Amino acid sequence: MFVGVGLASCASDNEPPTEDPVVDVKDTDTAFIKTVTFDSEDGLEMTADQYHIKLDKPVIILCHQAGWSRGEYKEIAVTLNELGFNCIALDQRSGGSVNGISNQTAANARAEGKGQTFLDAEQDIRAAITKYAAEYNKNVILWGSSYSSSLALKVAAENDKVDKVLSFSPGEYLPGVSVANTAKDLDKPAFLTSSKSEAGQTKAIFDNIKSTDKTQFVPNGAGRHGSSALWTSEGDNAEYWVAVKAFLN
Repeated sequence: MFVGVGLASCASDNEPPTEDPVVDVKDTDTAFIKTVTFDSEDGLEMTADQYHIKLDKPVIILCHQAGWSRGEYKEIAVTLNELGFNCIALDQRSGGSVNGISNQTAANARAEGKGQTFLDAEQDIRAAITKYAAEYNKNVILWGSSYSSSLALKVAAENDKVDKVLSFSPGEYLPGVSVANTAKDLDKPAFLTSSKSEAGQTKAIFDNIKSTDKTQFVPNGAGRHGSSALWTSEGDNAEYWVAVKAFLN
C-alpha cells in the first residue's frame, strides 16, 4: 500500500515566484520563495527559484529535463520544503518552458550566442553547486530529470560538494560520454528511477554505480519519464513519493 504526499502550489499556474525584494539568507533566516540570478562558470547569467526554509536544513539542487525550465518543480519543491529541504530549481541553458514558466537562462544563452547542448548545461549545474554549497555551508543533494539526470550522475561522481544524487529517467543522452562508465566512479548514495518502460536502460546505468548505497525504484504502474512522475496530475505519483521519501530520510 502506498501513501501519497500532498502537493501545494507555490505560485499561480502562469506566474513564477516574484523577484523582489532581494533576500539575503545570511541576513534573515526566515522562509521565502524567490527568483534569483547568478553567474554560470562562463559568466552567463542564470535564473533559479530558491525555496528556502532554514539555513541549517539540507539543500537540494533541482535540474529540469530537455525543453523545459525550473517550472518543472513548482509543485515538487514545495513538498520537499514540507519534508525539511531547501530547494534551488534551476533554469539550465538547454531548455524551454513548462507550467507557464519560460527558461530565462536559455534565453540569455541564445542572446549571447552561447552553446545550448546538454553538455553545455553541465557548467550551469556545477556553478549552482559551488554557489549553494557555500551559501548553506554544507554539501548539496543533486537531483536531475531526463538529460539532466545523466548530468547529475556524472557531476556527482566528480564533485566533492555533492553528498547524494537522485536521477529520474537517466540514459545515454550525452554525446561522447558514457554515463554507465561514469557511474563506475560514483561512490555516493544514489537513487535512480524512471517509467516502467525505461527500467531496463536505467538498470544498465544503476548496475555500474560503485556505491553500495543505491536504490533503483520501478513503479508498479506505468509511471512517467522524468521528475514530472511526482506531479499530482500523474496517477502513479504516490508510489514515487514513498520511494523518494525513503531515500531522502
